[in-house]
Amino acid sequence: MANNTSKVRYWDYLSEYNTHRDDYLRAVDGVFSSGRLVLGQQVTYFEEQLAAYCGVSAAVGVNSCTDATFLALKALGVGPGDEVITVSNTAVPTVAAIRAVGAVPVFVDVEEDTYLMDASLVEAKLTRRTRCIVPVHLCGQMVDMQPLLKIALQNNLSIVEDCAQACGATYHGKMAGSLGDAGAFSFYPTKVLGAFGDGGALTTSRPDLALRLKRLRMYGMDNLYYAEEEGYNSRLDEVQAAILNIRMPGLDASIERRRRIASIYDEGLAGLDGIGLPATRDGRTHQYYLYTIRSERRDDLMNFLAGQGIESKINYPWPVHLMRGYAFLGGCEGDLPVTERLAHSILSLPIYPELPEEDALRVVDAIRLFLRGSR
Repeated sequence: MANNTSKVRYWDYLSEYNTHRDDYLRAVDGVFSSGRLVLGQQVTYFEEQLAAYCGVSAAVGVNSCTDATFLALKALGVGPGDEVITVSNTAVPTVAAIRAVGAVPVFVDVEEDTYLMDASLVEAKLTRRTRCIVPVHLCGQMVDMQPLLKIALQNNLSIVEDCAQACGATYHGKMAGSLGDAGAFSFYPTKVLGAFGDGGALTTSRPDLALRLKRLRMYGMDNLYYAEEEGYNSRLDEVQAAILNIRMPGLDASIERRRRIASIYDEGLAGLDGIGLPATRDGRTHQYYLYTIRSERRDDLMNFLAGQGIESKINYPWPVHLMRGYAFLGGCEGDLPVTERLAHSILSLPIYPELPEEDALRVVDAIRLFLRGSR
């Protein structure tokens, strides 16, 4: 095995920060010296960059992806008593945003090898109260959108893409966030396009929706001090926007680096008994925000890797429908068998652009050693 005296971090930003430290400090100083600290030129420029990158007509910077999802649902008229179809194999914020508008999340199961919404199960969940579908583009790959777009068109439903983990992923040549009525993005520090704190955005090609989203993020105001409707306070910070403006030009190179690390895992772990690798569907590109494997001995493997100085993580160990905080929704064990099975078997390996290739090879060696010792 490779030398294992140093720790293999699951995620680390310090080497990238140290490389570009002067650029970041100059950008932050530029904001502080500009005389405009909220919704200034940095946010405007970032919104223009993101919209162009995603192939949409508008982007709206907000505080977080949670707020982005909430505001999109609000702007689309989703409210109390309405049903929103989504998945339980997701971060809590997806469901929290649905509940924040008073709607009821209705869960469908996921595909075992992609961990994504099983689009073939959606139609059976439709009721007269269904108003919206929220597909979660998990781990860096997009959900099968064509059947969802067809269902939405036939049933007069909205689609809000949860793109928190998928900035830069594509579906038949279309960018994440460009296919639904709106796309909700996260710029949390760990993301493929990350800030140095919280941040989010919405994308849309509907001018009416963009106008309303900008109003809702700023107390419902089009003009200062006059509310056209009840609104909220959710603005992307100028400092975070300045940092994102530095990182945006390098996004594609960053994704390519992630794909290189994923290829090391793919090649090194292919064909191993007891290890399931993430699948990429035809017509889609994966940007590998996460590289998540499956193992029936997940906990033992995780502990073994930790003993080898290798950090790993479970995304996500508890399905939302089985959490105490959402027990009022009536979810029961057995409702979503694939989701529940994945919660006991998935394990995310270290993957970020600055991860040395020798560290990725060390992860491969450690997993192979664990499997040999398990025979």
